[in-house]
Amino acid sequence: MVIIKDEEFIRGNCPMTKEDIRILSIVKMNLNENSLVLDVGSGTGSITVQAAKIAKNGKVLAIEKEDEAFEVTESNVRKFECDNVKIMKKEASKVLDNLISQNLKFDSVFIGGSSGNLEEIMLKVNSVLIKNGTIVMNFITLDNACKAIEIIKTLNYKFEVSLINISKNRENTLMMIANNPIYIIQCIRG
Repeated sequence: MVIIKDEEFIRGNCPMTKEDIRILSIVKMNLNENSLVLDVGSGTGSITVQAAKIAKNGKVLAIEKEDEAFEVTESNVRKFECDNVKIMKKEASKVLDNLISQNLKFDSVFIGGSSGNLEEIMLKVNSVLIKNGTIVMNFITLDNACKAIEIIKTLNYKFEVSLINISKNRENTLMMIANNPIYIIQCIRG
C-alpha cells in the first residue's frame, strides 16, 4: 500500500483525516486495484487520493460541497496524479440521488462528512453499495457514532466499531500530546 504522509498533502483550512486514522480507515475499506470507491465529504481529498492509489485500475468519485475543500481536493488529486478520480462540487444527497437513478454501484464508500444529514446520506449510500460492499465512517463525537450504528443496524449490516486514541510526542520531548479520539465504523453489507 502506498502511504502518503500528512505533510505531503496540500491542506488549506479544510478538515483532513490524519495519517494514522487514514491508514486504518483505508485498510477497513477493503480496497483492491479494481475497486469503485465513493468518498462523501472529501475535505482535503486525503482519503480520495489514498484510495485512488490503491484502486489504480478502478475509479474514485469524491463529493465535496464546500468551495475551499473542493479546490483543495482538486489540488491534491492533481498533485498526486490521480487520473482515476472524478470530483463533484455538490450536496452529497443530490449526487447520491443521481447515482441511484443511474443504477451506479460502488464497492466501498467512505463517509467523512454529512453536514447534519447522516441518516439521509446513509440510506442513499445503502442504495449504491454492492452486495458484500463496505462502508467506512469516521466520527469525532459519540453522538454521531451512535446515530450511525443505529441506522446501520436497521439495514442489517455487519459492523465493527473501533475507538482510536493516538498520542504523539511534542517536538523533541517525550511529552505526549493526544489527538481527538476517533470512532471508525466499518460496515459490511450482507
